[in-house]
Amino acid sequence: MANARIVIAGTSSGVGKTSITLGLARALSDSGRTVQAFKVGPDFLDPVLLGCASRRTCLNLDSWMTSPEYIADLYRSASEDADISIIEGVMGMFDGADPTTIEGSSAEIALILSAPVILVVNAHGAAGSIAPMVKGFAEFHPEIRIAGVIANRCGSERHRDMLGSALKAAGLPPLLGAIPKDAIPAIPERHLGVLTCGQSGFPEELFERLADSVAKHVDLRAISEAAATASSSAPVAPARAAKGITTHVRIGVANDSAFFFYYPDNLSLLESHGAELVRFSPLNDTALPTGLDALYIGGGYPEEYAEQLSANAAMLSAIRAFAASGRTVYAECGGLMYLSRDLTDRNGTSFQMAGILPHSTRMLTRLRTLGYRETVLNSDCMFGKAGAVLRGHEFHYSEIAEETAATEGWIHPYRAASKSGKVFDEGFMKRNVLASYIHQHFGSNQQALRHFIEYIHRSSNDS
Repeated sequence: MANARIVIAGTSSGVGKTSITLGLARALSDSGRTVQAFKVGPDFLDPVLLGCASRRTCLNLDSWMTSPEYIADLYRSASEDADISIIEGVMGMFDGADPTTIEGSSAEIALILSAPVILVVNAHGAAGSIAPMVKGFAEFHPEIRIAGVIANRCGSERHRDMLGSALKAAGLPPLLGAIPKDAIPAIPERHLGVLTCGQSGFPEELFERLADSVAKHVDLRAISEAAATASSSAPVAPARAAKGITTHVRIGVANDSAFFFYYPDNLSLLESHGAELVRFSPLNDTALPTGLDALYIGGGYPEEYAEQLSANAAMLSAIRAFAASGRTVYAECGGLMYLSRDLTDRNGTSFQMAGILPHSTRMLTRLRTLGYRETVLNSDCMFGKAGAVLRGHEFHYSEIAEETAATEGWIHPYRAASKSGKVFDEGFMKRNVLASYIHQHFGSNQQALRHFIEYIHRSSNDS
């Protein structure tokens, strides 16, 4: 396992850890080092930005959806050629899937990977009070080590000195950076989070401005030295590559500005289990790639491109014909919206979609749902036998508007449970088509993934 690694955690959401991590990743990359970025949790957007900043694909580390062994192996395989790995935390350092444990938190990832932590603190309006705050985080879990502190939204140089002195006097981790208020450029916001660099021209020069600000106000050498103190005792896991692959399938993966929400390791897992992935664009292509056995249409921003998607009649017709052929079609969230009858945007304008699913979808001005989901298969399907369990995440601003599933032979493939204890039927399935709002993580059940590949192979041969 690569030794140099650091977790950038925050005392809470909103303290600036994403901007600081982006700036740190770009600054270290600009210095000539190979930087591997990771993001704790199920988020799709921050990893895109971290990938842009680090100039390498960023991967999610989610201990609730997967396992410590899976995370250790994913980390090792992704970082083996990197000089340093930077892991951005999620929410506050100890916030995760359950407020009574560290499950799914930044702290758990630090523990699994034996990685030191840099704690980002909002220093606005505080001086000596930084000491008890940091003391609480530093001593809460005895096996997790905070190697240093970055104070964000500082005032003057005197304020910085006061913060450093308070930490030193209390025998706490040192102040490794003090970033003045408004010194970090703002990241543009969107309805689903931050603007992505690949979607609407997220400016490259903003990454450089973030890097310049972090390099000016944070001790990059001290950060690198802290990362180099990471223990080499993180758990060892078996290789993730599947053994004895005999089934090979060709899967078309929707990939453009409207559809790009995929966990990179989900795609790698598909490949390691015998899938050849072929990207195509529902926005720009007029035909599907040849020789496909299945389609995988992930999430993204179909509502932002609804008019263009609807106008591409040739692609919509190709998708419908593919589904009618009996070959496998799997869709998540935005993909579900694309396969619906029509999509109504926030202005009330409806656009015709593929018309495969028995419902319409409409956008809301508020978040419809957000959270982890554990799903049990209600019946045999492309992911396995009834009773099989997968874990995933749900996050969307849209909802199903009109549904006639019961009269058209569609069933709900999943019995989903939220962390709050709510249990509900979810998704739509009919023969070779399965669509759901839930983004399943294939690392949660690789037996289900193997079943998926075998199902695709059988369905393609039977069609």
